[in-house]
Amino acid sequence: MNTEEKMALAGRVAADVPEGAYLNLGIGLPTLVANHLGGEEKEVILHTENGVLGRWTDAPEGEQDPDLINAGKVPIKLLPGAAFFHHADSFSMMRGGHLDICVLGAFQVSASGDLANWHTGDPQAVPAVGGAMDLAIGARQTFVMMDHVDREGNPKIVSELTYPPTGLGCVTRIYTNIGTFETSPDGSKVKALYIAPGLTQEQVQRQTGVEIDFSLNKTHGE
Repeated sequence: MNTEEKMALAGRVAADVPEGAYLNLGIGLPTLVANHLGGEEKEVILHTENGVLGRWTDAPEGEQDPDLINAGKVPIKLLPGAAFFHHADSFSMMRGGHLDICVLGAFQVSASGDLANWHTGDPQAVPAVGGAMDLAIGARQTFVMMDHVDREGNPKIVSELTYPPTGLGCVTRIYTNIGTFETSPDGSKVKALYIAPGLTQEQVQRQTGVEIDFSLNKTHGE
């Protein structure tokens, strides 16, 4: 994904976050969503597992404080009303069901909403679960942001996980560089809510490891 695609993806996720939501943004792509929520006219309260609550943006050059960062260690600039607190209190919020939505990256997501985002099974890779398990199960909804296929061109939306799971049946919506998809409890298919301009249904289906229901597909924003 190039920078333009990443920004468009973050904007899509931000547009779908409802008014009044308490929203956690995970490491990587999800941190970009903070810059696309608009001004104070839309009240969304951000949460990060290292202990910040409120609203923020990436800190401009020259205003960066290495002690004030998001979960991805990116320096942030707090907006009025934001607060920071102990790591343990942050995890209590996550595990206690106080978050409406968390946005995470993923290696794979199944059609039934199973999530794999901490390890690919590669013995040379370093496992890095962090707080993903707590977030995936503790939040009322889990959104995933990711490339539609991996580096080898294999689908990352699959019928069943082949990587170690982070959480089962937790993902409700998947955002990729080519579309937005909704999972289904029975795992038989995913529903396409949006397909990027210039792509046909056949092209999208070929890059997806499970059947797609295109009946709800529309241009984002319609």
